[in-house]
Amino acid sequence: MGTPAPREALAVLWLTVVVLPETVFTTHELQPGDRFEAWSEQLGRTHAPMHLTSQRSADYRGFQRVFGLGEVTVWPATFDHLVFHRTPRLVRQSDPEVFHLSLLRHGDGAASWGKEQVGYRQDDFHVNCSSMSYEISTGPDPVTIVGVEIPRAAVGLPAGRADRVVGRRISGREGMGGLLAGLLVQLTADTSNYRPGDADRLGTVVTDLVTAVFANALDAEPLLTPETHTRTLLLSVKSFIRRHLGDPDLTPARIAAAHHISRSHLYRLFKDEGLTVTSYVRDQRLANARRELSDPDLLTTPIHTIAARWGYTRAGDFTRAFRTAHGVTPSELRNLSLRGTAVDGVHSDVDAVRRTPGDAPAHH
Repeated sequence: MGTPAPREALAVLWLTVVVLPETVFTTHELQPGDRFEAWSEQLGRTHAPMHLTSQRSADYRGFQRVFGLGEVTVWPATFDHLVFHRTPRLVRQSDPEVFHLSLLRHGDGAASWGKEQVGYRQDDFHVNCSSMSYEISTGPDPVTIVGVEIPRAAVGLPAGRADRVVGRRISGREGMGGLLAGLLVQLTADTSNYRPGDADRLGTVVTDLVTAVFANALDAEPLLTPETHTRTLLLSVKSFIRRHLGDPDLTPARIAAAHHISRSHLYRLFKDEGLTVTSYVRDQRLANARRELSDPDLLTTPIHTIAARWGYTRAGDFTRAFRTAHGVTPSELRNLSLRGTAVDGVHSDVDAVRRTPGDAPAHH
């Protein structure tokens, strides 16, 4: 037998990352006089034909990314002052029959439907429908939003009932709105955890959450299908777990009690995904610890401090769990990271199809 390869060499595994496809549109590359017209045409294609006006039309600045997730389109964008006006005539001429949701990330805005007017602030959701006329205006400063286009027929509520959400201000800071906002922010901030084949699944997740947000706003949760209720409940449970990973007493009993379900119900939710509650908590904790151990800005942070931050009160337990999951101890990983070595396919060895948006990458 030959001389064994160094352990560092055995650990190296680089994988090609293939992410969700996206298109990018920016006015920056156009001549100033052409920018506003091009932006107007782009938003007409993204949502529906509208009359747009702006105080900055002479030299307009707008930037948009577009992700196609099956029937759903998600588009983060930043743009100058804008007034959107969709008239009854435009509705008659062209109606893609979609709901539009905008999560306002920066700036402010207002919308009107006849005599009804609603103001929006940061982390509010605005909802409109391409089948209705409206006028929407942003504040004088640039705004940043995450837009969602979803077919009306895809929302799992009676059409007339779902339409009543239009014009309501929905908070993206708490409850189901907060869960949807968190998903959209995480998804658009980093698509590297997902593959092109994940697009339809992600579209289903977004559709379920939009349906749940609408039902919650209308006090119509009993109208949700069992499938939508189950999927949104699992997303809510996972979000709760990720927010409480630092609690060493994060047990299945506590998780179930926080969601007013039995432990057996909780176990079934995860069993349907081929997981257990315990393994999900462990993988999330270790993935976050691994990220911090590999962070050059945290090299002076003691390993036991990082372990405690993610729910491990005993250093020995953390070391054993980490070595079992990753094949190296926490200190060995930190040393390899210092030398710029990729360990165990750190870039993309996760089965993204199983992972729910928002989950930290879990390495098996």
